[in-house]
Amino acid sequence: MTIRLYDTNARQIRDFAPLAPGCVSIYLCGATVQAAPHIGHIRSGLNFDIMRRWFEYRGYAVTFIRNVTDIDDKIIAKSADQGRPWWAIGYENERAFNDGYTALGCLPPTYEPRATGHVPEMIEMMRGLIERGHAYEADGNVYFDVRSYPDYLQLSNQELDNLRQPEGEGETGKRDQRDFALWKAVKPGEPSWETPWGRGRPGWHLECSAMAHKYLGEAFDIHGGGLDLIFPHHENEIAQAKAYGDDFAQYWVHNAWVTMSGEKMSKSLGNSVLVSEMVKAWRPIVLRYYLGTPHYRSMIEYSEESLREAEQAFARIEGFVQRVVELAGGAVEPSTEVPPAFAEAMDDDLGVPQALAVVHTTVRQGNSALAADDKEAAVARLAEVRAMLGVLGLDPLAAQWSGEAEKGEDLHGVVDSLVRLVLDQRESARGRKDWATADAIRDQLNQSGLAIEDSAQGPRWTLKS
Repeated sequence: MTIRLYDTNARQIRDFAPLAPGCVSIYLCGATVQAAPHIGHIRSGLNFDIMRRWFEYRGYAVTFIRNVTDIDDKIIAKSADQGRPWWAIGYENERAFNDGYTALGCLPPTYEPRATGHVPEMIEMMRGLIERGHAYEADGNVYFDVRSYPDYLQLSNQELDNLRQPEGEGETGKRDQRDFALWKAVKPGEPSWETPWGRGRPGWHLECSAMAHKYLGEAFDIHGGGLDLIFPHHENEIAQAKAYGDDFAQYWVHNAWVTMSGEKMSKSLGNSVLVSEMVKAWRPIVLRYYLGTPHYRSMIEYSEESLREAEQAFARIEGFVQRVVELAGGAVEPSTEVPPAFAEAMDDDLGVPQALAVVHTTVRQGNSALAADDKEAAVARLAEVRAMLGVLGLDPLAAQWSGEAEKGEDLHGVVDSLVRLVLDQRESARGRKDWATADAIRDQLNQSGLAIEDSAQGPRWTLKS
């Protein structure tokens, strides 16, 4: 058994070899809490939640760090616009992010450090970088000297001579405009902390390097985040950490975006879909299915139509689960192992689409067993399905989704009552030998995604596989 992951730095899929046998250390760039999360934000946390669950299934002890960036230019700008304290805006949105993660079934991180709680660690890292000749102070700012680190830009595969480094207001005194800020000098009305170089606040990139060092040490296994973080954030993290003396991350794993009309979902484009609103319109387990089942390196083009398709696909799985539980007269425990084809797909760079195909195949086999009144086979298939869904965080019988299951059962009852009315009309047509009407009703139900089965006990309906 070897898990393989696409490493952005190597630009290829690599066998995963942990630094410590039986252990996996993961650092994920988490929320910048200037606003409430949209589903594009939550996708990253969800993708790495599935990664974590798979490592744990494979027997690894996982340390999972997901930070909170609670101070940056955007938060300060929001504070000025709204006339509210920066920390109030940050905390409000941090809670919104955590509500979103929880709603979609993400396991809590091992630790969730805030940037503002780690200024001493940042000062220590800046001191070390200055002593080693990789950073310098100017006008109360502290900058990283990009020319001092020869391997700069390897992750993003850029040429230094062509680089245009994003910079913020007040970044004066640079020796080279491509140098980036580790620390920003204080401005009137802005939050600040005392340092040997004057009061100020941290630069975005320094925060993560310092927190990763504190919680995971000089070297750790996997650093994750969205594709948009490769440059400048992750590139600058590598430069800081390695120039400081850390080996830093051994694997770089990046998830793709959720897009609308071909553009990355973002606040600035005004096309975001807030999680808090989405969970009112869609069941959270369906949102998890929609966001978590495409491959993590594939873009998701958002549309209500694709969400409805995800809802229908999950309903077929959930319907099978409910039917077997009803037949078995109680809960069916998950298998201790997932089917080999599922495991093979997940080991190969977390191939969730291929793994999900195994789930649907097993559901179809289980439905065939139900049709043949083979209770033993149906129960066995459900045990396998529950094991696979558990790895994906989608088991409708799990405690996380117990309330969701009850809602699903309520909805199933409503649909069943409506379908029964139509089936009664079909039976009346059959009774008077009006085969054309009976067939028309069946065909209409079929087009609506329902399969009608005529049995000795009367007609029954299921969602089509």
